This record gives sequence, C-alpha cells and structure tokens, in this order.
Amino acid sequence: MKTAQKQLLLQGNEACVRGALMAGCRFYAGYPITPATEIMELMAREMPGVGGVFIQMEDEIASLGAVIGASLAGRKSMTATSGPGFSLMQEHIGFACMTEVPCVIVDVMRAGPSTGLPTQAAQGDIMQARWGTHGDHSIIALAPSSVYECLELTVQSFNLSEHYRTPVILLIDEAVAHMREGMSPPAEGEIAIEERVKPTVPPEWYIPYADPGNGVPPMSAFGDGYRYHVTGLYHDVRGYPTVREDEVGPLIQRLFSKISRDYDRLQWFDSYHMEDAEVAVIAYGCMARAALRAVREGRERGLKVGLIKLKIIWPFMRRTITRVLESSRKVLVPELNVGQISREVKRVNQTDCEVATLNKVDGTLITPAEILQKLEEIYP
Repeated sequence: MKTAQKQLLLQGNEACVRGALMAGCRFYAGYPITPATEIMELMAREMPGVGGVFIQMEDEIASLGAVIGASLAGRKSMTATSGPGFSLMQEHIGFACMTEVPCVIVDVMRAGPSTGLPTQAAQGDIMQARWGTHGDHSIIALAPSSVYECLELTVQSFNLSEHYRTPVILLIDEAVAHMREGMSPPAEGEIAIEERVKPTVPPEWYIPYADPGNGVPPMSAFGDGYRYHVTGLYHDVRGYPTVREDEVGPLIQRLFSKISRDYDRLQWFDSYHMEDAEVAVIAYGCMARAALRAVREGRERGLKVGLIKLKIIWPFMRRTITRVLESSRKVLVPELNVGQISREVKRVNQTDCEVATLNKVDGTLITPAEILQKLEEIYP
C-alpha cells in the first residue's frame, strides 16, 4: 500500500528542479535569464546536498559546453535558459546530437525574437527546438502543461536522453513555469528512472560508436578506463573523423533511426472527450489548459468537441494526429505564436478535415472564452 504523499504548493520551475533531482541529475551549469532563473537558483541550493555540482558559467554557450563535458564524465547533466540563451546554445546542441551525449536543456519560452518580452508567455521556440541547430539531425522535445508535468516530464526528459544518447529539450512556457499549483510528489518508484547503458566488454575491445542492434551504442564515462575519441566531425565507429561514404551514410542513418524506430513509443498525449468529437482541439503547454476549459464549456452547450493535449512535440506525433484528422470534421490549433505546430498539422493532413488556427503574439494568453468562441464559429 502506497503512503499518501504530502500536498505541496509548487511553481512549475520548482517542480522541474525536483524532477531533475529525482531523475539523478548531479551536474548543473547555467546562466541566469528570465523566466528560467528560479531553476538555476534552486539548483545552486540543492545540488550540494545531493553530492552534485553546480556552477554558474559566463554565458549560455559555456553552460552547455560544461554540461556536455560533465555528461561525458558520467554525470546526468542539465541546464536551463530562455529564448536568447537557447539561441546561443544551438551549436552545442548540434555537437551533442553528433557525439551522442545525453543531456537535458530546459527552455522556458518567452516572447521573442531578440529580447522580446522577457516576462511574458509565448510558444515561439517550437520550430527552433526542432531546427535551431544546423544540418540534419534528430531531436526529442517535450512540453508540460501543469506543475506536476513539469516534474514528470523532466524525469522523462532524462530517461529519454539516457535511453537514446541524445540531447532532450523540455519546452516550458512562462505561464506554466511561473504558475503555482498544489501537487503530490510521486512516491519513490512511481516514475521509473532509466540509466545509460555502459559497455560490458574490456576497454581494449570497446568500439564506442558501433551499433549494438538498437542504434544506441553503450557509453563509457571518461575516467573509467575506456579511451575513445569525441568529435563533431563525421566519424567512424571508433570516433575518428572520416569522409568515407560507407561510414558517413550509416552514421547519419543510425542517428535518425535510433529514434524513428520507436515512433510508436513516442506518442505521448492526453485525450479528453474525443470519443464522439466532431471538432478537435490540438494544444500543448498553457494553451492545453485553456483549451480543456473551453472544451468542457462547449460540451455543456451541446458541442461535440474534444482535446488532444500533446506532451511530446518532437518527433511530431504524425500517427496520432493523422488519426485525429481522420475522425474529425474540423481541428483547431491555438498557439502563442504565428502558427508553428498548426503548420505541422496541416502538413500531415491528407483528409478533408479543415484545420483552423487561433494565435496570439502580444504576450497575453488566449483565454478559454476566446477558444470557445472560435469553436462556435467553426463548428459544423
């Protein structure tokens, strides 16, 4: 029988820190930036108590560089930032993708571009999370819509990062990051914690980038006696630079396939009132909260409306969204941007379903009343 957990009143950023510590994060490097600074402040306080290391770096570029180094040394590592800092981190994100270094980057989204509105909520970093760094690469990005999900999806970000040996981005919009809600922390063991797979062969037999069959090579820690080369250049299975077609092609294919082969597993969403919905709302982050209120009020008015709340943003959940498009007459995508996920919904739409949008970019939130009004306008 599980012991009842104490109810806590937490901010989204505070819950994120709790999730990171629960997942085993023991290294944090960062630089303060609104609206993510609380994560850094709490990590500075909590890391020493769990035997971890906190360091404030001179900027966001150095922060992610330190995080990558700590991960190579065997520590679960994280940083947090917002739009301008996230932009500075992009080259290192690409390096982590190429070198297959697990790490978690929290981007607390605010209005942009440039300095924008530092204290206002936005969801304008969705495409940057997917395509911010140059070149072809795969990426995983998650988006919580509640304080509890800030904890839960932080843990899952670490799990996915360790499982696939890849950087994972947690996209928290400012409204969720600074919102306070009552929540009961999960009991020990309630959320599984995944550790990276280490080599079981002697150091002299270790081939650091050889495919073991699932696309994810075991990863040794620097200092454990396994010596290998790490480079952002295209490399062979031993980590050394190469331009050979028979080595470059398989490398890039493996970096994609290690995630794409699990697309069925990476369909994380919550469904509300979709059983008979004629109009579906697809939303994420704080907009999913407003959309759920609108859907419930719409139901009270006799509208057959439902909600799909996205938890994984990238890879895009094409299979789930396709099923929604096939079963609905119309779809509405409310976002705090000019239309980023809605473009993906339209891209995969091969049906007669009409995709409508509702957008704001002025730093204010789209209200449940505005979503409900739009639902009534487009309702069959």
